[in-house]
Amino acid sequence: MKIVAKTDVGLVRKQNQDSYNTGELSNGAAWAVVCDGMGGAAGGAVASSVAVKMISEKIVNCYRDGLGENTVRNIVVSAVESANACLFDMSESSDELYGMGTTVVALIADGDIAYIAHVGDSRAYVIRNGGITQLTRDHSVVAQMIERGEITREEAKSHPDRHIITRAVGVNDKINVDFLSVEIEQGDILLVCTDGLSGFVTEEDMLSLTADGQYHKFADRLVSLANKKGGSDNITVVAFVK
Repeated sequence: MKIVAKTDVGLVRKQNQDSYNTGELSNGAAWAVVCDGMGGAAGGAVASSVAVKMISEKIVNCYRDGLGENTVRNIVVSAVESANACLFDMSESSDELYGMGTTVVALIADGDIAYIAHVGDSRAYVIRNGGITQLTRDHSVVAQMIERGEITREEAKSHPDRHIITRAVGVNDKINVDFLSVEIEQGDILLVCTDGLSGFVTEEDMLSLTADGQYHKFADRLVSLANKKGGSDNITVVAFVK
């Protein structure tokens, strides 16, 4: 599994409130944790960095070869729940950090399976045989409106509420974490990103910028295009190539 990643503050914001970590385990499995923080001058950066650190440590310390899906679910979901409890306590005890939170996508790619836990509107995609599929479901106001048939996906891109999420780690004392597993094939590309990428770079762009297989350029290309298209948010992307 090949891994390439990049985070960028963008062209407008003064602080990068995105955080990520990625690596490989002894059995050859690869993993990433990507978070997009929010809340106050310092809160978003604190929330994302603390969540990434806690979830990464749990994956590295607990994940082993041959684990069943239920065990993997317990490891990753409990890691997100622990981060939620920690951030909520920090937020409640500090005026500066009050109300902070973060999205999260935690992905483990092991052999022919990818396990994904997520909260918020950061995303995971798979690119396969010239097509792209969004694996995660946004926890956002516009996603709910799309599901109810009130707006189209195209209308959602410019909707005034497009940045409002319905779930975030650290905002409440309890968190509902979505978990899924998907089969992956040789040649697949897995992309994990914050909405600073997905909000500006289309799925067609993602396909085009990864089509030549030069994986070491994927992250730079995607971040560069997000900046060319406005760069009004922090941008983070991790790409795995199987």
